[in-house]
Formats: sequence, C-alpha cells, structure tokens
Amino acid sequence: MFNIEEELKKLPAKPGVYIMKDKNDNIIYVGKAVILKNRVKQYFRKTNKTARIQKMVSLIDHFEYIVTDNEAEALILECNLIKKNMPKFNVLLKDDKTYPYIKIDVKSDFPNVFLTRTIKNDGAKYFGPYANSGSAKEMVNFIKQKFKIRQCKNFKSNKKPCLNYHIKRCLAPCCNCISKEEYGKQINQIIMLLDGKTDEIIKGLDKEIKEYSEKQEYEKAAIVRDRKVAIEQISERQKVSNINEKAIDVIGLYKNEISVCIEIFFVRNSKMIAREHYFLDDMREEENRIILSDFVKQYYMRKDEVPGKIMVQEEFEDLEIIKEILSEKAGRKVEFKIPQKGEKLRFIEMAINNAKITLENKTREKQNIVLSLKETLNLEKLPRKIECFDISNISGDYMVAGMCVAIDGAIKKNLSRRFKIKTVFTQDDPRCMEEVVTRRIKHSLENPKGGFGNLPDVIFADGGITQIRAIKRAISKYNIEIPVFGMVKDDKHSTKNLIDEDRNVINITTEQFNFITNLQDEVHNVAIEYNRKLRERAVTKSKLDDIPRNRKSKKRKPIKEIWKYRRYKKGRYFRNCKN
Repeated sequence: MFNIEEELKKLPAKPGVYIMKDKNDNIIYVGKAVILKNRVKQYFRKTNKTARIQKMVSLIDHFEYIVTDNEAEALILECNLIKKNMPKFNVLLKDDKTYPYIKIDVKSDFPNVFLTRTIKNDGAKYFGPYANSGSAKEMVNFIKQKFKIRQCKNFKSNKKPCLNYHIKRCLAPCCNCISKEEYGKQINQIIMLLDGKTDEIIKGLDKEIKEYSEKQEYEKAAIVRDRKVAIEQISERQKVSNINEKAIDVIGLYKNEISVCIEIFFVRNSKMIAREHYFLDDMREEENRIILSDFVKQYYMRKDEVPGKIMVQEEFEDLEIIKEILSEKAGRKVEFKIPQKGEKLRFIEMAINNAKITLENKTREKQNIVLSLKETLNLEKLPRKIECFDISNISGDYMVAGMCVAIDGAIKKNLSRRFKIKTVFTQDDPRCMEEVVTRRIKHSLENPKGGFGNLPDVIFADGGITQIRAIKRAISKYNIEIPVFGMVKDDKHSTKNLIDEDRNVINITTEQFNFITNLQDEVHNVAIEYNRKLRERAVTKSKLDDIPRNRKSKKRKPIKEIWKYRRYKKGRYFRNCKN
C-alpha cells in the first residue's frame, strides 16, 4: 500500500523528475524540480492552488521520481516523458485543425510542388504551416505560373506534351523538353523563395537576364525578367518590419475566461513566412510565466531547427536553463528577448493581438452562451459545467435515466452517463429523478477520483416544477447549493422555455434557446437509447442466461449445434436420393 505521507519523507534534496499516477497506474502529470523534496511536497500542502492543480492532486494515488545530476538533465527528461506519455494535466500542444504545408518531393528527378496537410518522413521538403489555406494556394499557383514546373500529380514519360506545355504553363519534362539540371535549378530557386531568401534569387535572375541578353535570346530574357518582377512584388508583401536578424520567432500569449491562445510568428530575413497558434484550455488559471515556460519547453525541444532569437512578452520560469539547453541543441547561441520599446515591441504586440483575435474567433459563440446564461439566469458564477437529466420508461417498466454534460458551452458526449433506477418500482418520474441526482452527487462527494468529476455549476431538468423540486430535495441532503432550472416542452415534445424554482418563465435569446434545445435532445437520446437497449436485452433473454459465467458464445452454441445437425440430416437425405 502506497502511503503518500511516508513517501514524501523519503524524497531526496536533489534535482530530478517526478511522475504522478492515478489508481489505474496511468501517468497524469510529469514535472521537473531543482529540489525534488521541496517541489513535490508543495502539491500536498493546504495552499491556494488553481482548479487544474487541485483536480490533478485529487486524482494522485501514488508517485515516482527519477534523480538526475543537474537541472538541465531533469528538463530534458521531463520533455521526453511528456512527449512519450501525453499526461492529461501537462500542457499538450494541440491546435484546432491541421494546417496546410507546401511540399516539394526533392527526391524525384523532376520534383512537383503541391499542398499537403500531413508531414511524413519521406525525404521531401515541407514549408509552413500556413494559417491561411488561401495564402498557401496562392503561393503554389504563383510558383507553378512563374516557374512553369510540371502540373501533373503522377509523372510519367510521354511522346507528346500536354496542353499545359502549349499554353506555356509547363516546360514538359515528361517529353525531355528540359534537362534535369535546368529543372533542378528552378526547384532550387523555389526552395529559396519559400525560405524567404529572395535577395539571392533576384541576384541569380539578374545574372540569367544578362546571359540571355548577351546571347540575344531576348524572349527567354523577358520570361526571366517577368519572374524577377513577380518575386520582388511578393517579397514586398512578405516584408513586415525592419528587424534585421535572419531568424526570429515571436511568441504572443492571450487568455480569457474560456481558454489560452499562443501565437507564433516565424520571421526569416525580415519577412514573416508563416505562423502557428495553439490553444491551452486547461491553463487559463495559471500565470503567464508558467504557461510560457511549459509551452517553450515542449515546443522547441521537439523541433529540429531552433532560431537564433526568440521574442516573448515577459520573463518566465526556467528561462536560463532552457536557453542553455536550446543553445546546446542548435550548436550556437540562442537568445530570448523581452522587447521594451521600438519596432520589436510593436511586433510582440502584433503577436498578442493576433492571439486575442484568434481566441475570440474560436470561443466567441461558446463564451457568449456561458456569459449570457450567467446574466439571464442571474447566477453568481459562470455556468462552466452544466448537467442535464432525463427519465425514460415504458409504463413503469425498464426505468432508466440519462445525464449529459456541457462544459464551456460545448456538449461533451464522452461525459454522458446512464442510470438504471434501483429504488422506484412504479411509474414516478420525480422520485426517479431524486434518486438519480442523489446518486450522482454522492459519486463526486465520496469518490472525487471517479469519472463524474466536479459538481456542476447548474442543473437543467427535462421537465417542469415537479422535476425541479425532486432535484432540490436530492441536493438538500448534502447541504450544498446548486441552481436548478426546468426545460419545459410543448405539446409536440419540443423545447418551449426555461422555468426556475418559483415557476417563473425565463426569457431566453435565440442562441440560448438553440443551446438548451441541443442539450435537451442529447440527454433525451442518452435515456431513450439505454431504455431501448434494456428492452432488446429482455426480448433475447433465455434460461441459459441464468447459468453462472455463461457467455454469449456458449449461449448460442446449442442453437448452432441444432442447425448443424439439421444441415447434416438434410445432406444425408439428398445423398440417399441420388443412390
């Protein structure tokens, strides 16, 4: 039996990594410590903790630790363990969608340039990600138009060139109209363009124009000139500042009551070539310095290339040790800068502003629902967790209940629960509701490590005042306060409106009405499906089910043997007929 208090006394005063595990031996958190003894003890002291850390501590059943020689080794080990085990309470870098990349299959004799949303270890070159898919498509179209590389996806040799060659959209490498070396020269220029090295391309194009002019090949010189002008124009559009460093990443962080967004700008040779953003929903209550520290550690430890300079909005934890490790990884000095004025500060502000806009666009609908419900229902705190209950039965038989959960305005189907009524034996929906809510609250109070999680901020009942009163009776048994509202239906069994404990009808907006309707439909489906499952099980029930440890396969075996015997007898009959 693991005794946490006793194990805390055994912790060494050395650097290392600690691993928190739940009762199922799953890793739920990995952390680094300069002094293991001091750091791990902090989690079990009665101090103010964020909701995320409180929940994590409540699930800890036992912990392990690995001692390292120094803090740098501990940080590297921490990042590796997080990457391998993906603990639920660590910062896990997930964006909300897969962004497009521009891919060049450089291993091909005549490479193609196209968009992809998956990165493979196939030796190809990938550029991106592009937050705006329209920009990525525009760049690919520009490349194919100006460099006239092949348009076909599957390259094969042909005797005659296709239409793209005749309309001057392709150089027809399939018909050997261009050599491998000449085609490769264009691919190298495209790679430099996507890397932001436009100055080098323009110098090379100037040289080509001069060579063609001296040979009096003016048509070819005009083609190269048009390409040069187009590249100069696109280069001007990319230029975003007068920052002269070759490679900078700019990180901006913004958070609201719903989530955290981190935006990264990739600036290469004074041009912004791409950007990324990440959402960290569980970190909104943490300080910026902790969020930035966790993000930077994970993000850059898994990247192959690290820029020479990274700009952030404020100092964060483990800054010096992270700087040391990234410098060693890159083989050169990596700096972290916190701009205070001038162009660099403006760039940080632009990243923060973009993070704000990105987050608001993502959470606007959900945030508006949560905030508006707080105001409409006159609640003391945000209804971040809403639970809804419904009863289902057939004339008092197969009595069940369904529960569905909405968190931050989004219905979470994986948190839905089903109940079989145990103490009510006649058709009495209010008593069934009281039993179900009593059991649900008991789960959280007696077993905080269970699957029900925290108590809800508000409860919706699929029904009227009798259902509300039944839920209030259940809540009163535990001396807690949870607001309860009823979702009243019309004659067509559709959502009509909300009522409170005093039967007052609450005026709701269209958005609130749609949200509540979806919630009511979801809980209704959960209850109905469970009821249907029980009825189907009763129809197929036989006396074979009463045999202990009798599996379905064994239950079906006698039936299979009967049909096997009948087929055998039938076959023997037909054989006798032939004779």
